[in-house]
Amino acid sequence: MTINIGDLVSRLSYNGDVCFRVVTINKETEIAELIGEDLRLYADSPISDLMIVTEEKRHEYEKQTQDLENQSTKLFRQDYQKLKLKREYTATNGYRSGTSYFEMPGRVLHVDGDPHYLKKCLRVYEKLGVPVLGKYMPEDQMPENVPQLVRQIRPDILVLTGHDAYMKNKGSEDNIKAYRHSGHFVRTVKEVRYMTPNLDQLIIFAGACQSHFEMLIRAGANFASSPTRVNIHALDPVYLVSKISFTSFMDRINVWDVLRNTLAGTDGLGGVESRGMLRTGLPYQLP
Repeated sequence: MTINIGDLVSRLSYNGDVCFRVVTINKETEIAELIGEDLRLYADSPISDLMIVTEEKRHEYEKQTQDLENQSTKLFRQDYQKLKLKREYTATNGYRSGTSYFEMPGRVLHVDGDPHYLKKCLRVYEKLGVPVLGKYMPEDQMPENVPQLVRQIRPDILVLTGHDAYMKNKGSEDNIKAYRHSGHFVRTVKEVRYMTPNLDQLIIFAGACQSHFEMLIRAGANFASSPTRVNIHALDPVYLVSKISFTSFMDRINVWDVLRNTLAGTDGLGGVESRGMLRTGLPYQLP
């Protein structure tokens, strides 16, 4: 069996639990570098430990993923309707005023180290109605380039994500050098937070699969992955920041409230109490 770049594979030693895409192959060492097809995980593996994902198995992975995504989207929309009813009540003085109003959800800058995932995330943002600008950027380029982007775009919410992994053979969980890209995320958060120190002025989500959660939070992120070093789904950052985007700036965000509809939950995501980013105005003038 020949393994080629771009193939969908799984690892025999892990009983094929995760579907990966091959990104590079070192022919001398016979080691392949892999990225998760639906999880924000970066890994490497001996070619001898890989098997091609069959069409049947791929459909099985896709169905599992789609079922989870549909469940999260449904729960998010239920939450959104509750938030909307509350805002309508407040904006119309308890439904006693006939004045129409308009809303300005929090604007998202989503910087992603994976162009495939970025496109997937942008489709979901659009489906949910979140104003977003997406940028593809390799993780190691983020510390140098993201601060300038933030200065130019001035978002309300910043997402820094891509791929990551904790490598036990490189050190303990406390050692930032034992992580594939956590160090890049941490440096980027520090640089951005130096410009905007107020946690309520700019909401930051940072991290990917197995990222160093504690260091990301200490660096200044409002929300991050991964408290128990588990994998997170490609769309987890989208569901989390969408809830923040549609929560009024007058309301405090309960951390559990924004995490409960994500696919990873509190094992994969965590954060600190923050404010919402939506503002309501009136009157609404029809064009």
